[in-house]
Parts: sequence; structure tokens; C-alpha cells
Amino acid sequence: MGGPDAQRAPRRGGRRRPAVIPAARRLLRQPSARRFALLLLLLAGFAALLPTLPRPDPHRLPELADQLGGLAPVVAIVGGALLLVALVPRTFITLATGAIFGPVQGAAYALGAALLAAAIGFAVGRLLGREFVAERVRGRLARLDGWFARQSVFGVVTVRLLPIAGFGLVSYGYGTTGARLLPFLAGSVIASAPTAFGYAAIGAAATSPGQINWYAAAPASLGLIASAVLVARWWRAERQRRAEGVTP
Repeated sequence: MGGPDAQRAPRRGGRRRPAVIPAARRLLRQPSARRFALLLLLLAGFAALLPTLPRPDPHRLPELADQLGGLAPVVAIVGGALLLVALVPRTFITLATGAIFGPVQGAAYALGAALLAAAIGFAVGRLLGREFVAERVRGRLARLDGWFARQSVFGVVTVRLLPIAGFGLVSYGYGTTGARLLPFLAGSVIASAPTAFGYAAIGAAATSPGQINWYAAAPASLGLIASAVLVARWWRAERQRRAEGVTP
């Protein structure tokens, strides 16, 4: 009973359990890891707060423009950008701008908010996450990072139209890659344009009589086209890379 082996066994097991804590501490001593952890905490905080945001009555939204007067466009663009950065879906913001300002002005302000939010999200992702990611990408992840670095405006448009993540989350993610800023911003605005006009028209129709135009079908159709184009481009690039690899 209670021999030496029985006494040593719990201590051996006890040493294994806290081994993760020193490893995490060593990792967090690196400045890049601390910044990346801050980025993850920021995103987690936004995700936790998202369900608590108030939901305004759509029929009362047009009153906001009258109350704000000449500041209404600035508030719409800056406020919409901050909501996008906080991971609020772009669909709701565009519907709201359409309900407040009408289909054309609402779409224009929604695009302005998208451009500002894309720049902010990219900058935060680049500042907090790029160094950590660049230090650790290997193999296929390194090739994927290189693909982002070589992306043109068309490539950004294609990724933006795919239903893979929300607008704000994609902006943060792009910042952690080697992507270039100007193609990213241009592609983000171009990809947002069809849905901006479509959802702004729907938002305007919700608060005033009118018909929903054909732009309402644009998000789904463009998303399917973008998916097909991305798969075709990836398949062609893989074939070319393999052909170059076997060429003597």
C-alpha cells in the first residue's frame, strides 16, 4: 500500500498537465504573438457584443436624416464603417442606408462606408497580425500567402464575392496576409457595388412604396459566378505549377 511507485505516479501526471502554460508564456513573450492575441481578443469581443446591438425600427429610419441635417452623409459613412469594423453584417447597414437616403444615395453612402471599413480592417490586421503570420507560414500556407501577395483587383473581387466570411472579418484577414493595400481597397469597393445598389433598393422599398428592381438578385448570381471563376483559376494555376515542376 502506498509504495514509492504509487507516490511517484501522481507527481508524474501532475507535471504533464501544466506543460501548456509555460509554452503559452514563452509564446506570449514574443511581441508579434502578443499583438496577434490582441487581434483575436478584439474579434472575440466584437462577436460577443454583436447580439446585444439595438435593432431600430425600419419605418423610423428616414427620420434620422432629417434630425442630422447636413451631417447625415458623414454620419452614415463613418458610422457604417465603424459598424462594419465591429463585424456587423454589411447587408443590414446597406438596408438601413437605403431606408434612410433612398436607393441611389443610400448605395453611395454604403460604398463609402465599405471603403473606409476595408481600410481600417486591413490596417488593424496588418499591424496586429501580419508579423505573427509571416513568421509561421510554411509549405502550402506559404504558397497561399504568396497568392494573396500577387493578387490583382480581380482576385480581391472574386474572394469578396464568395460567401466565406463577413465583410469585416475578411478585411482583418487580408491584413494578416501579404496582400497589397490598393488592389484590396479597389476590389472591395467593386465587389460591394452590386449588393450595395440591390440592398439599398430593398431598404428604400421597405419605407416607401415602390418595386424591388433586378439588383436584388445580383448577390446570389455574382457569388455563384465568382465561385466558378475562383475554382477555374485555382485549377489552371495548379496545372501550370505541376507542369513546371515536371519539366526537365
